[in-house]
Amino acid sequence: MIKGRTYVIGDIHGGKKALEQLIEKLHLNPQDKLIFLGDYCDGWSESADTLLFLMQLRKVQPCTFIKGNHDALTLEWLETGKRKEEWLKHGGSATIQSFSRYSEEETDEIKTFLQSLKDYIVDDENRLFLHAGFTHLQGPHREYFKEMCYWDRSLWESALAIEGNVAIDDPFYPDRLKIFKEIYIGHTPTVRIGKTTPVNAACVWNVDTGAAFKGPLTALDIETKEYIQTDPVYSFYPDERGRN
Repeated sequence: MIKGRTYVIGDIHGGKKALEQLIEKLHLNPQDKLIFLGDYCDGWSESADTLLFLMQLRKVQPCTFIKGNHDALTLEWLETGKRKEEWLKHGGSATIQSFSRYSEEETDEIKTFLQSLKDYIVDDENRLFLHAGFTHLQGPHREYFKEMCYWDRSLWESALAIEGNVAIDDPFYPDRLKIFKEIYIGHTPTVRIGKTTPVNAACVWNVDTGAAFKGPLTALDIETKEYIQTDPVYSFYPDERGRN
């Protein structure tokens, strides 16, 4: 029996054209698994289209979908009609416009999909997959506010701060980074530190390579750590600004 690969895929932000290119580049087999780390919405003009594409993809490929903060904001709008000003400025306006092309029935199907997204998962090898991070010293399952799983940046910041400077047996090594074998996140674009490739710090792998801005969309093989990337996502949308 052929063992499938497992890819984690970073933040998409409405870039369906890039997502289609990435899936094509992966040359997937039926055994391959995809773990999407969230933020399917808000940025480029195809948020609703991206969600519908993912809903179809899961019918032919094993997929796990994690919730991102932008997905939570989009779901809140779909459920309540509220249009938060900050959300509108950070991609929400483009998301609302993308939904105008679809029927009420299709919109309801997308809403149900967003409601099904997972806050995080842990696999059989104690690898954690979530959008952003967690603050509780015992792990995300103990968070009082589950929103931390898709809003927290302190986990990534602490991994960057100690990388190469503090050994794991040092008392100053963050306890949060000792819980899991590996942690895979998105949320904080690696372009903030001048990188457009996945970045590893301590046990944390950041796969958000800035698709919402000037970077590509990325898939990372969790076993080999080889990665596959698209063209810069902005190049698919030459008349748009995305979140730039």
